[in-house]
Amino acid sequence: MKHNPISLSKRLRAAADYVREGSYMADVGTDHAYLPLWLLLEGRIRGGVVSDIHKGPIDRAREHLRAYDGEDRLTPVLCDGLSALESYAPEDICILGMGGELIARILADAPFTKREGVRLILQPMTHPENVRRFLLSEGYAIVEERLVKEDKIYQIIVAEYTGEKRESDELSLMFGEINLQRGDDLLCELLAHWEKILLRRKEGKAVAGEDTPEEDTLLASIRAYL
Repeated sequence: MKHNPISLSKRLRAAADYVREGSYMADVGTDHAYLPLWLLLEGRIRGGVVSDIHKGPIDRAREHLRAYDGEDRLTPVLCDGLSALESYAPEDICILGMGGELIARILADAPFTKREGVRLILQPMTHPENVRRFLLSEGYAIVEERLVKEDKIYQIIVAEYTGEKRESDELSLMFGEINLQRGDDLLCELLAHWEKILLRRKEGKAVAGEDTPEEDTLLASIRAYL
């Protein structure tokens, strides 16, 4: 195995921190297979499977696997989400850079992720509240969360199945209970950003003569926290 020449973005590097030592991982919606290759070259994983619904990313992943001698331990699979990955029995599953609704749908279609020992490492680009709502309602426990800033602030959610179903308030679904408990500067920046977004939404709806109960509730919660 070659010396690791791959440099991960801050977002991917933060996700990599939650992949467990020695695990067999899945990288769903892979792009060039950078994340699993980096983990393999670092000696962090014993192997894995990389998947994408489109042929282009899978072809690029194959090229990178060949370039870094990773073909014997990382397997590219053309499939929708996790639909063809159950037989590989991945232990740590990364689904990064997708919309929250899509992440929730991929997990709903893959009940094998409820097995003991499976860890989900998720990074929704939009609607993190949909991801957390799905996880909690389906019996997954959110065991860790993290915010990381590149061009914007991204949320990383780590979950494992326990079977205990929960509900949560809208502020926690949107920004993460663990993040709120931690209460760092990055969270305050994210909350202030969303305060501005909600105010713009309220203004737009007011012009259209529409009510804003959802915006009002979340805005009040953000202001109470800040």
